[in-house]
Amino acid sequence: MERIEAHVTGRVQMVMYRDFAQRKARKLKIVGEVTNLTDGSVQVTAEGERKNLEHYIELLRKGPLLADVEGVDVSWLSAAGSYKSFSITYA
Repeated sequence: MERIEAHVTGRVQMVMYRDFAQRKARKLKIVGEVTNLTDGSVQVTAEGERKNLEHYIELLRKGPLLADVEGVDVSWLSAAGSYKSFSITYA
Protein backbone atom coordinates (compact mmCIF):
# COMPACT_ATOMS: atom_id res chain seq x y z
CA MET A 1 0.00 0.00 0.00
CA GLU A 2 1.20 3.46 -0.94
CA ARG A 3 -0.09 7.01 -0.68
CA ILE A 4 -0.20 9.92 -3.07
CA GLU A 5 -0.88 13.57 -2.44
CA ALA A 6 -1.92 15.29 -5.65
CA HIS A 7 -2.45 18.99 -6.30
CA VAL A 8 -4.68 19.49 -9.34
CA THR A 9 -4.80 22.83 -11.16
CA GLY A 10 -6.86 24.23 -14.00
CA ARG A 11 -10.63 24.48 -14.32
CA VAL A 12 -11.34 21.85 -11.68
CA GLN A 13 -13.98 23.49 -9.49
CA MET A 14 -17.68 23.72 -10.35
CA VAL A 15 -17.22 20.95 -12.95
CA MET A 16 -17.94 17.88 -10.75
CA TYR A 17 -14.22 17.15 -10.33
CA ARG A 18 -14.51 16.02 -6.69
CA ASP A 19 -17.38 13.67 -7.54
CA PHE A 20 -15.35 12.31 -10.47
CA ALA A 21 -12.31 11.76 -8.22
CA GLN A 22 -14.42 9.97 -5.63
CA ARG A 23 -16.19 7.67 -8.11
CA LYS A 24 -12.93 6.68 -9.83
CA ALA A 25 -11.18 6.07 -6.50
CA ARG A 26 -13.95 3.85 -5.21
CA LYS A 27 -13.95 1.85 -8.44
CA LEU A 28 -10.19 1.28 -8.05
CA LYS A 29 -10.55 0.39 -4.34
CA ILE A 30 -8.59 3.48 -3.31
CA VAL A 31 -9.29 5.26 -0.02
CA GLY A 32 -8.63 8.90 0.88
CA GLU A 33 -10.19 12.30 0.33
CA VAL A 34 -10.58 15.12 -2.16
CA THR A 35 -11.22 18.78 -1.37
CA ASN A 36 -11.45 22.14 -3.13
CA LEU A 37 -8.84 24.70 -2.13
CA THR A 38 -9.46 28.44 -1.91
CA ASP A 39 -7.11 29.14 -4.83
CA GLY A 40 -9.38 27.22 -7.24
CA SER A 41 -7.33 24.03 -7.25
CA VAL A 42 -8.14 20.60 -5.82
CA GLN A 43 -6.17 18.51 -3.32
CA VAL A 44 -6.36 14.70 -3.48
CA THR A 45 -4.94 12.34 -0.87
CA ALA A 46 -5.26 8.68 -1.84
CA GLU A 47 -4.01 5.32 -0.59
CA GLY A 48 -4.02 1.97 -2.33
CA GLU A 49 -2.03 -0.46 -4.44
CA ARG A 50 0.64 1.25 -6.56
CA LYS A 51 -0.77 0.06 -9.91
CA ASN A 52 -4.22 1.37 -8.96
CA LEU A 53 -2.76 4.70 -7.85
CA GLU A 54 -0.82 5.04 -11.11
CA HIS A 55 -4.02 4.45 -13.09
CA TYR A 56 -5.86 6.88 -10.80
CA ILE A 57 -3.29 9.61 -11.47
CA GLU A 58 -3.90 9.23 -15.21
CA LEU A 59 -7.64 9.62 -14.60
CA LEU A 60 -7.02 12.72 -12.46
CA ARG A 61 -5.02 14.22 -15.34
CA LYS A 62 -7.98 13.68 -17.67
CA GLY A 63 -10.75 14.74 -15.28
CA PRO A 64 -14.48 14.85 -16.01
CA LEU A 65 -15.91 16.13 -19.28
CA LEU A 66 -16.27 19.80 -18.25
CA ALA A 67 -12.89 20.07 -16.52
CA ASP A 68 -9.74 21.51 -18.07
CA VAL A 69 -6.89 20.03 -16.05
CA GLU A 70 -3.69 22.02 -16.47
CA GLY A 71 -1.49 20.08 -14.07
CA VAL A 72 -1.35 17.30 -11.50
CA ASP A 73 1.62 17.50 -9.13
CA VAL A 74 2.01 14.20 -7.29
CA SER A 75 4.03 13.26 -4.22
CA TRP A 76 4.48 9.57 -3.33
CA LEU A 77 4.52 8.63 0.35
CA SER A 78 4.12 5.58 2.56
CA ALA A 79 0.49 4.75 3.33
CA ALA A 80 -0.64 5.96 6.74
CA GLY A 81 -3.66 3.65 6.89
CA SER A 82 -5.88 6.40 8.29
CA TYR A 83 -8.71 6.13 5.72
CA LYS A 84 -11.50 3.57 5.51
CA SER A 85 -13.24 4.96 2.41
CA PHE A 86 -12.88 7.76 -0.12
CA SER A 87 -14.71 10.95 0.75
CA ILE A 88 -15.30 14.48 -0.44
CA THR A 89 -14.30 16.98 2.21
CA TYR A 90 -15.38 20.58 2.43
CA ALA A 91 -12.83 23.18 3.51
